[in-house]
Amino acid sequence: MYGWLWRHLPGPVIVRVLLAAVLAAGVLAACFLWVYPAIAPYMPFNETTVGEG
Repeated sequence: MYGWLWRHLPGPVIVRVLLAAVLAAGVLAACFLWVYPAIAPYMPFNETTVGEG
């Protein structure tokens, strides 16, 4: 997958490195802003029992 992405990025090596970094930051931001909050209610570790009793 990384090889395919690297071959399809335009420009010389420095431009490819910068584009890859921007793409990685975009994917990370999308995960933290939309994906993780959307699946958080369905995760089992939201149901803690520490302190209840």
